[in-house]
Formats: sequence, structure tokens, C-alpha cells
Amino acid sequence: MRIMAIDYGDVRTGISVSDATATLAGESWVLQAKSQKSAAQTIADEARAREVSVIVVGYPKNMDGTVGPRAEMSERLADHLRSLIEAEVVLWDERLTTMSAHRILSDSGKATKKHKKTIDAVAASLILESYLKSLT
Repeated sequence: MRIMAIDYGDVRTGISVSDATATLAGESWVLQAKSQKSAAQTIADEARAREVSVIVVGYPKNMDGTVGPRAEMSERLADHLRSLIEAEVVLWDERLTTMSAHRILSDSGKATKKHKKTIDAVAASLILESYLKSLT
């Protein structure tokens, strides 16, 4: 059973997929899409190709736990995905994930200017790792 995590953004969307045993985060990449509809279709196609059974969509709630515009976008993406694929689609609290991803990249010596190219993939892998930990 493979699990895919999504860090959805307006232009760039981070994607990370677990290994076949759903134990470790595996490959991660960034998808560039101009619309949520095209992003959802590409995500569904990638999930099918990798035989993903669960898609975990990052759910960026506000720090006080309320749902703001970014979280509502994630809800809409999850709904799109549910209409396109049989896999289970789960919303997963991702507060502070992007900040953690920036810290990881900075600690690894990556220049802040270069974070744009990889930050979403790192955030998606952090979402995936968090979800995988919850399963044990």
C-alpha cells in the first residue's frame, strides 16, 4: 500500500510518495500547475500510476485551529481528487510544515533563494512522515 502526500500551492504543489510498505517517505517532487483542476488531474494520474491507496492532502489550518482560505483550497482539492480517483483522500493538519521545511533546507546549507524550487517537495515529505507516524 503506497501513500501519497500533497502540499498544495497556487503555482507549485509538493508531492511525496511512500515506499510500497507505507513505512518510509520515498520519492518527492514538485508539480507546477496553473489551475486546481489540472493539478488534481495530474495528482490522480500519478497516484494511479504508483498504485497509491491513500492520498493525504495537507490541511493548513490557522494556528488557532480555525479554517481559513488556504485550508478551504485544500478542501476543494480533496473534493476534486475524490471525484477523480478511488483512493481514500484524507485532509491532514500541516501547521508549521513549510516553516520546518525552510529550516531543514537552511540547515543543509541551501541558499534561501533556492528554497523555492524544493520547499514544496520537502513540505510534502514532512506531511507524509507525520501521517506515516500516526499509523504506528
